[in-house]
Amino acid sequence: MGIREFDIAGNRLVIHELEDVCHPVTGRALTGSWIWDSALVLSHWLSNQSQTKFDFTGKTVVELGAGAGLPGLTAARLGASRVILTDIEPLVPGLKTNVEANGLGDRVSVSQHVWGSDDFCSLLDELGEVDLVLISDVFFDAAEMEALAKTLKRLCGKGATVWAASELRSMTSDCLIELASEGFEIVELATQLGEDFSDNSTRVNSEVFAIFHLVPVNQENDSEKWSPIIS
Repeated sequence: MGIREFDIAGNRLVIHELEDVCHPVTGRALTGSWIWDSALVLSHWLSNQSQTKFDFTGKTVVELGAGAGLPGLTAARLGASRVILTDIEPLVPGLKTNVEANGLGDRVSVSQHVWGSDDFCSLLDELGEVDLVLISDVFFDAAEMEALAKTLKRLCGKGATVWAASELRSMTSDCLIELASEGFEIVELATQLGEDFSDNSTRVNSEVFAIFHLVPVNQENDSEKWSPIIS
């Protein structure tokens, strides 16, 4: 762990990874305090979308379960005018450090949020319309999806598009099934990253990752423009 640098399509980002951040109750290390490959996959995918299908300029972006914040910071580098990185309280200081390290304090803020809670309702009221919600590597525990769905519905009620990146594990499908039962259509999108790609010392096999568009059933599905693979 330490300081890592990432080049996302010419956008340099510095991330401080911390190994001494622990859950206040269990004492277990919080793995969200370092970069996982899903965050890297999502960040490169966002860069590809910005060049072809999605203009980040002037957009408001929220990252849920941000961890170290790489995808959200990438969105800011790509032109988003306001980005809010959210996670549980122990990870907030690390997120603030990464915002400062990249000189993005004028457009990126950090907020504590526990999925399903009302702790950032006032922030949502202040934001007005939210254009995009980003999630990476959070599909571990199906029991947490009800709370995640509650937060997502609030954000989607403000018109947001939701993109989620995940490594494909046995529990991923369980989480997606639970989100579907909570009223979301799950659309897998083409990653368009090639079989393998590398970022400095990190080599990622993109075949074991997926990008999903999560669409509330009462919201118009515009996924055709995002080259869906399955629905």
